Amino acid sequence: MGSLEFEKTAIGWAARDPSGVLSPYTYTLRNTGPEDVQVKVLYCGLCHSDIHQVKNDLGMSNYPMVPGHEVVGEVVEVGPEVTKFQVGDTVGVGLLVGSCKNCRPCKQDIEQYCGKKIWNYNDVYTDGKPTQGGFANFMVVEQKFVVKIPEGMAPEQAAPLLCAGVTIYSPLNHFGFNQSGLRGGILGLGGVGHMGVKIAKAMGHHVTVISSSNKKRQEALDHLGADDYLVSSDTEKMQEAADSLDYIIDTVPVNHPLEPYLSLLKVDGKLILMGVINTPLQFVSPMVMLGRKSITGSFIGSMKETEEVLQFCKEKGVTSQIEMVKMDYINIAMERLEKNDVRYRFVVDVAGSKLDQ
Repeated sequence: MGSLEFEKTAIGWAARDPSGVLSPYTYTLRNTGPEDVQVKVLYCGLCHSDIHQVKNDLGMSNYPMVPGHEVVGEVVEVGPEVTKFQVGDTVGVGLLVGSCKNCRPCKQDIEQYCGKKIWNYNDVYTDGKPTQGGFANFMVVEQKFVVKIPEGMAPEQAAPLLCAGVTIYSPLNHFGFNQSGLRGGILGLGGVGHMGVKIAKAMGHHVTVISSSNKKRQEALDHLGADDYLVSSDTEKMQEAADSLDYIIDTVPVNHPLEPYLSLLKVDGKLILMGVINTPLQFVSPMVMLGRKSITGSFIGSMKETEEVLQFCKEKGVTSQIEMVKMDYINIAMERLEKNDVRYRFVVDVAGSKLDQ
């Protein structure tokens, strides 16, 4: 993996403790190995799970930690065995940077379910060194875990597709909800939820946004193109919508009751959980039994699906709604994200932040 004398210096913004506050941090990158590409980071999206990690909400954080897993950059160096990329390519790096390549999920090209997968930050790489994410000027990544950004797609627009986009695309694809004419629900209208509306609409679905208040009604219907909007506390409207949806994608990242949403599903409908929640969820079993309904989960997507969602979004003209910020704004951005005060994804202009100055 390269020796210390060849290691390169990277400058990122890291959390030092569970306060989650990020500040400049200098560290070393491994030498570019035979199958590695070195990427100069251009943009990186901010995801709600970044906050969980920097604040140790899941009790498994290691510091210093450079977060960021929606990374778009330019290839500046390739190893001698790299065949997929060349210097100058615009590429993306998501949440995964390694897997065992031998287990059943790896052999089925669903490496996101590998028991030995390696996260792009807050993990340990095969050389024993901690992995660090995309809120930094450079990364070194094995070519298998890098994707090419389609020509003509704005790089800052591509960033949220590497997590939020593929997180929506993967379950729709896997569970057969990728045909037109279906009726879907999107629970929670944040970074992942807004991509859910756009991708489901592009697949030809009738899309209902389900939210806890009326605050986002106009945005959902007028700006994102949803067909309907339900407020979960409106008992009458919720009852009217019972047994009407083929699936619900549940993006809510905090504890919430499941029963009101299970009642919206048709027979054989699926409630697909996507929010990272560290407390138990509850429901009574007849809610599932009496409609042969399923509660299931899905986690990001495979490298193959990441390539597919980029191509799908390019072909269908699907874009994410972003707010661009510089790195010195990142702590305020995280505070705002915790309050849902963003429409709908922060993307950090990493290259424009001139981290090395």
